[in-house]
Amino acid sequence: MTAKPTLDAFLDKHRLPSVFTESAERCYLPCADWLHRQIADHQGDGLTDAFVLGINGAQGTGKSTLADLLATVLGEQHGYRIVVLSIDDLYKTKAEREAMARDVHPMFATRGVPGTHDVELGIRTIDALHALKQGETLRVPRFDKSVDDRYPASNWTEVTGPIDAVIFEGWCVGSRPAEDAALLEPVNALEAERDADGSWRRTVNTALASDYRRLFALLDRLVLLRAPDFDCVHRWRLEQEHKLREAAGDAAGVMSDAEVATFIEYYERITRDNLMRLEDRANVVIGLADDHSAVSFRA
Repeated sequence: MTAKPTLDAFLDKHRLPSVFTESAERCYLPCADWLHRQIADHQGDGLTDAFVLGINGAQGTGKSTLADLLATVLGEQHGYRIVVLSIDDLYKTKAEREAMARDVHPMFATRGVPGTHDVELGIRTIDALHALKQGETLRVPRFDKSVDDRYPASNWTEVTGPIDAVIFEGWCVGSRPAEDAALLEPVNALEAERDADGSWRRTVNTALASDYRRLFALLDRLVLLRAPDFDCVHRWRLEQEHKLREAAGDAAGVMSDAEVATFIEYYERITRDNLMRLEDRANVVIGLADDHSAVSFRA
């Protein structure tokens, strides 16, 4: 377990309430201990490439917070060099998504679902992190949600090798495609109104079955932050957007509550499928309660 000053400093950095300590001690720090063992075993087997951990969780489950905590604890306690990469940082540029909206389906103008990420950029980045030698540097892509576009490469985060582990987090990380029959009926009003013929959801599913499968094949282990149900996702996603609005003010790309409600409908199909099926495939499952606290840990 980590020393209390490390956790206290982390709470201050992220402006987290003191109740987060209970979740950390119950679930997140045991996850850090588990990850330490995974990395040590990986290196003990003589493997020199970076260990890759995936973190999956619906919107608002705290994936980025967990990833940062794991990186902080393992960096301070064991001296590991860990890079955190979000699948959000792999979004295609706004111009690329606008082109998809014209050429493939209008719904691809909205970022989020498989098909709206630059998968090849993700694979190249993780491969480059694997190969990064002592003293070599690499710029890791970053996306600016406040303007709904990728940062210029000059503003990407620079990391120095070698890297012990990559934590790759995202709402669909590790997700699997659905059976064709499951795509026949819409799951919400958005699909019924804007994807009546099912072409958008079939294209999303095809991407998940092809390019994204190659990306997720790079994972060594997978952690699932399991929300209680889909109803919580809406509430938690609203909370997340409110925090972004506080930080960015009225900047373009910050959504209203009504826009958030529509936005999560883009994610609903795959999120519901993950809630039903992903637990059996995950190596670690952290159960969350309605109040966002972590209440169970299974490895």
